[in-house]
Amino acid sequence: MAAQLEQNSRMTKQTYLTGITTSGTPHLGNYVGAIRPAIAASRVAENESFYFLADYHSLITSHDPASVRESRQEIAATWLAMGLDTDRSTFYRQSDIPEIPELTWILSCMTAKGLMNRAHAYKGAMQENVDAGSKDPDKGITMGLFNYPVLMSADILMFKATKVPVGKDQIQHLEMCRDIAQRFNHIYKEVLVIPEVEVDDNTALITGLDGRKMSKSYKNTIPLFLPSKKFRKMIMKIKTNSLEPGEPKDTEANTVFDIYKAFATSEQVSAFADDYANGIGWGDAKQKLFELLEAQLAEPREKYDELMAKPEIVEEVLQAGAAKARVHSKELMREVREAVGLS
Repeated sequence: MAAQLEQNSRMTKQTYLTGITTSGTPHLGNYVGAIRPAIAASRVAENESFYFLADYHSLITSHDPASVRESRQEIAATWLAMGLDTDRSTFYRQSDIPEIPELTWILSCMTAKGLMNRAHAYKGAMQENVDAGSKDPDKGITMGLFNYPVLMSADILMFKATKVPVGKDQIQHLEMCRDIAQRFNHIYKEVLVIPEVEVDDNTALITGLDGRKMSKSYKNTIPLFLPSKKFRKMIMKIKTNSLEPGEPKDTEANTVFDIYKAFATSEQVSAFADDYANGIGWGDAKQKLFELLEAQLAEPREKYDELMAKPEIVEEVLQAGAAKARVHSKELMREVREAVGLS
């Protein structure tokens, strides 16, 4: 009952937690889907917010140390350049919190293998092997990929998060986290707070250069902080149809319009829709998109470049965040160790 009573007492002040995997360079899709809403939440005084660089998670897919280091720096600098309020929130690297892998192991000792067998990422990887004709459906699948939901659960439960904003593709992992926490509380004592899944159906999902979901795996992303000329050149590469200037164009399922809509005011979106109806040329439409994005990203780009040139500033922020985070993680692990008999 203790964890439930604590959770009820905190309902007026929610604890939010969001992580971003440190793989690759941040792009427009990352910003619209995760970074922007998280930064907005960090400015709400009633909330307690934890934001972290999921660098342990990145090791599942990236085995290049230089790439991991570079991505950690780029993503941290992006969050700070975009205005994350680190006074009101806790911003840290996952790997700076040694209690996280410790909790992961303890949770692993009570997580049913059958639950992990049902994880979408694992099943998807196995299906790829089957489709490729492999005799071993587990070929190339690491324990990191298999145990991913347990590590994610430790990330969330460590800081007693009450709200975890996720995309629809992550709902299953949050449900697993709830199952794992409930099992722990049932076997031992109610130490872990059961998190709630928060899915924002209004969060913009934008497509990439080729019209598919903007994703590093598709190599169709538009990096946030390219130099202006390279940024414009990338915008001009967005795939469009063969309609000529003067021919009305459909705004539905159109990458240029979708990205514009994700960054524009309602008045700007309405005017751009009129341009489409009036047959704007694709080159002119892309130029309008570039000008809109450039107006919003030019100043943060300068800040980002400054932070990339002075990594010690980013490091200082992350170390301060880790110190704040470990006040919570040490206390939680004290409770967990006592509950399981390791105190």
